[in-house]
Amino acid sequence: MRNEGEVILIHYNDKPAVYGRIEFIEPDVKKDWYRVTILLLTIPTQTVTWILREPYIDGSPFTMNDVPIRIEGVKKVPVKKYGEDAPTKEKKSAHKPGIVIPFKKP
Repeated sequence: MRNEGEVILIHYNDKPAVYGRIEFIEPDVKKDWYRVTILLLTIPTQTVTWILREPYIDGSPFTMNDVPIRIEGVKKVPVKKYGEDAPTKEKKSAHKPGIVIPFKKP
């Protein structure tokens, strides 16, 4: 099952529609159903609470008002920090050191 804090992509009518972040997952009064609070990453942001079964949270399609909906997890992409792609050993430069020319006013 998805976790709180996870970023998701919500498909609406079989098309990717909006990204969201799962804020809370708590059991509903109905057995095997959960209250899922999602922060929709829109401008402005919006919060919705859907009552879903575990398979729906995990990506099985379901409908709301006869419109197909599907929740898909967003895979994390490894991000390199600035300068990580540079080799760890210093390369020997083929360039000779430059000459420093002092600035003199005439």
